[in-house]
Amino acid sequence: MSIDDRHRDKNGEISKKHGNTLIRTLRKIYGNTFAAGHPETAKLGEVFQHLNETSLSQLVHDHKNGHLEKKIKKVE
Repeated sequence: MSIDDRHRDKNGEISKKHGNTLIRTLRKIYGNTFAAGHPETAKLGEVFQHLNETSLSQLVHDHKNGHLEKKIKKVE
C-alpha cells in the first residue's frame, strides 16, 4: 500500500467533517498550490479524491494531529 492509498483511507473521515470547506480557505492555510488545477470555489469533498500527494499529506497530517479544524476556523 502506497502513502497515497493510506491517505485516501482518511477520505471519509476528513470529507465528512470538512467536506464543505472551500479550496480558497485551504489555500490560505497551505498556499496557492494546494489542490492545484481545481477552482478556489470548489469544496474539499468534491476534489478530495483528485488531490496530489502533497496536498493529501498536508491535510492528513493536520487532521491526524487535531490541527485542521483549528486552522480552518482561524482563516475563515
